[in-house]
Amino acid sequence: MSQPAVSHALARLRHLFGDPLLVRRGRQLVPSARAQDLAPALASALRQLRAVLGPGGFDPATERRTFRLAMSDYGAAVILPDLLPRLRREAPGIDLAITQSSREGMLRQVLEGACDLALGVFPDRPGPLQAEGLFVERFACLADRAGLGGGGLDLAAYLARPHMLVALQDGPGAEIDAALRALGHARRIAVTLPHWGHAPGLIRGTDLVLTVARRALARQEADPAFLVCAPPFAIPLFPFVQLWHERRNGDPAHLWLRRAVAAAAPPA
Repeated sequence: MSQPAVSHALARLRHLFGDPLLVRRGRQLVPSARAQDLAPALASALRQLRAVLGPGGFDPATERRTFRLAMSDYGAAVILPDLLPRLRREAPGIDLAITQSSREGMLRQVLEGACDLALGVFPDRPGPLQAEGLFVERFACLADRAGLGGGGLDLAAYLARPHMLVALQDGPGAEIDAALRALGHARRIAVTLPHWGHAPGLIRGTDLVLTVARRALARQEADPAFLVCAPPFAIPLFPFVQLWHERRNGDPAHLWLRRAVAAAAPPA
């Protein structure tokens, strides 16, 4: 397009959106806040148009693109070990940018287009968001056997001991305390951490109890120094899902990625 044609098109867009879209900063034109908000949704729409109109469709071997995924370090530990080799083998031009946030933050990122896919536990989600279950997870307790003095972990022992909590403001730890409250009990949280990865190793040599997703404790289950057992009270199972905005449904690259993530998930 010629420069006058670009100016004319920009004027029409400014009128359409009621916003300058590009604003002058020094000698440059930079996107306005409204333009930055529009960019993710427009980029998705353009990719879908190219998929429909372009020759040959989607080919993972030649696609060059960055996907933004939101997940906790637990999600990264259970999904990425199988997902990354497949991406490098079948789609070497597809890059991943992994972010971590609270459950509410991940929902917001997907809604706003700042994130392509969120992996985690989302019991409630807004209407435009769609989800696919990857596996169903259960909780397990971890304790140092020496600290238990040879005993087990019944409900009385569980309530008597201090606990370590892994929480990102609104993570699955809330379900544990809700189950205890339903029984009329509460536990003492002595240590709160924002990450899953370091928590199990920090239990060694302490009297703490850690109650987390069982798949996070695979290494400790094989270590005789630790006790890994079911909680001494009922906690509902929770589905681990991948979540995306419905605007991505027509994007063949996004569909391919979702299938690759599903294939990388551990058995239910």
